Amino acid sequence: MLSKKTKYGLKALFYLGKNSNRGPVLVSEIAAKELVPLKFLEAILLDLKNHGILQSKKGKGGGYFLQRSPELISMGEVIRVLEGPLAPLPCASQTSYQRCEECIDETVCGIRMIMKEVRDATAAILDGTTLRRLLDQVDQAQSEAQGNLTYTI
Repeated sequence: MLSKKTKYGLKALFYLGKNSNRGPVLVSEIAAKELVPLKFLEAILLDLKNHGILQSKKGKGGGYFLQRSPELISMGEVIRVLEGPLAPLPCASQTSYQRCEECIDETVCGIRMIMKEVRDATAAILDGTTLRRLLDQVDQAQSEAQGNLTYTI
């Protein structure tokens, strides 16, 4: 399950991606439009900036913006920054491996085996999904929803 931190971070990224042609966007604007607590969002955006996903500009006309194009930002990268490893258990993690204390032989541990499969499938989906792809999917869904309006009088 995603934490609020990650959900808010993704909402902010989507907002910045949709508004990437505008230049820097104020944190207060993102917070207001996406219904995210301002102080919490400031910490999240700083985290994303420190990991090279966002950039910021100070002063008049300042704010946050994507450091790279949406085609180069994967959801796996973002979620790892905000949430940590994708593996459900430390023994199945590639980036933060830790052996389970109670495990007698992890090479034959069924729990570890299935959790590695979960990690691999999750990583394949999230690493293969870019911010651009999601923005395009949202645009398409909005267009389809607008085309399917029914008016009743």
